Amino acid sequence: MIHPVILCGGSGTRLWPRSRADHPKPFLPLVGPSSLFEQTIERTADRSVFAAPWIVTGAKHADLVSQQLDSRSGARIMVEPAAKNTAPAIALAALRLPEDAIMLVCPSDHYIEDTGAFVDAVRMAAALAQDGRLVAFGIEAVTPETGYGYIKRGAALGAGFEIERFVEKPDAVTAKTFLANGGYSWNGGIFVFEAGVFLAELTAHRPDMIAGLRAAVEGGVQDGAQFHPDAASFAAIEGDSIDYAVMERTRRAAVVPVSMGWSDIGNWPALHNAREQDGDGNTIIGPAEAVDCTNVLIESDGPRVSAIGLENIMIVVDGDEVLVTTADGAQKVGTLHGASSQ
Repeated sequence: MIHPVILCGGSGTRLWPRSRADHPKPFLPLVGPSSLFEQTIERTADRSVFAAPWIVTGAKHADLVSQQLDSRSGARIMVEPAAKNTAPAIALAALRLPEDAIMLVCPSDHYIEDTGAFVDAVRMAAALAQDGRLVAFGIEAVTPETGYGYIKRGAALGAGFEIERFVEKPDAVTAKTFLANGGYSWNGGIFVFEAGVFLAELTAHRPDMIAGLRAAVEGGVQDGAQFHPDAASFAAIEGDSIDYAVMERTRRAAVVPVSMGWSDIGNWPALHNAREQDGDGNTIIGPAEAVDCTNVLIESDGPRVSAIGLENIMIVVDGDEVLVTTADGAQKVGTLHGASSQ
């Protein structure tokens, strides 16, 4: 049985003004009628493969998680006292699971078109995890993206490969080289490993962190489906990502390549690409009209938007906030005053 651990953190400021601190990206129906979080839960709903999930979130979003969970899911909610990045979040769940439990770590705000390919990759990764490996999903790199980290595949290893190295977000020239090489995948932040193996590696590489986490769990309180770690112990922890704390240091790292129609929906162009488009590459949601436009996204929750002769433009109206940006400029949306002060 595979134990999903779904991470619900962040505010998705690059999708402002739709995504805001009090109702961020995971809980919005951005691609299809259900939210990205609900889609993540649904991908792990087959109880012949997956156990009931752990959801790791902050107190600010615990109610949203509860509202969007199916009462039949049996999910348990780990409520972080503070945001400390992904390594502590994952370890909190690992400390509440049996040591031999195989964990599937998933962000809650990604879009995956091919659920079958996803489940097949989980099964392959789980086989490697049973041999003591910490397995990353290597997402098929289809464009030379500079906003993602990369994984360079090493020697073949069962259904996957050893990881030769992790690569930080490259410049455009380097990303094109990676794509031409064919031995690189995007690091999508999806991992599979045994709880005990992950905790052992975290103990080896970040003993200070694991000591604080154990104290936080030992001093925690169960409240219905929610578990609240001890806030004081957790506050003393120095946070870090799973990549820096464990994956880039361990000798047990492996990768399973997968092509599953994945997107992190990291900005408006990424969302535009994930949605169904018309013959001119436009996506329109809400009252809007586009004439002689190409590769334009328009989304409005009320006022009618009319656009003529535009190319590579994103227009978003949410309440009294209006965003107009080029596709290239969308990377900077999170720096806007409205997004940063939400």
